[in-house]
Amino acid sequence: MVSLSARAVEKVKFYASQMPEAAGKALRIFVQGGGCSGFQYGFTFDDMQDGDTVVEAADIKVLVDPVSAQYLAGSTVDYVEDLRGSGFVVDNPNAVHSCGCGQSFCTE
Repeated sequence: MVSLSARAVEKVKFYASQMPEAAGKALRIFVQGGGCSGFQYGFTFDDMQDGDTVVEAADIKVLVDPVSAQYLAGSTVDYVEDLRGSGFVVDNPNAVHSCGCGQSFCTE
């Protein structure tokens, strides 16, 4: 389904420790319409919903809804810091084209 690099897991843990509203919640990774290429990735802390796929990454839980799962299958999430800034990036084998921002993609 989806995997997270060690750097991504470390950063998720850091953000969870800094955000009181994240207490007891899992990381949700989702795809929504928008961005310059058609779809964009989203990350939030959330409770499990009916139909979610749960992925264990190290000792954190990752939630993916059924619609997003079809776009994220086989993806790897990493956390990078470079000259453009820092943030989560998704290496998605289903993306035909990605935007230079790294946050949006299309599948056709």
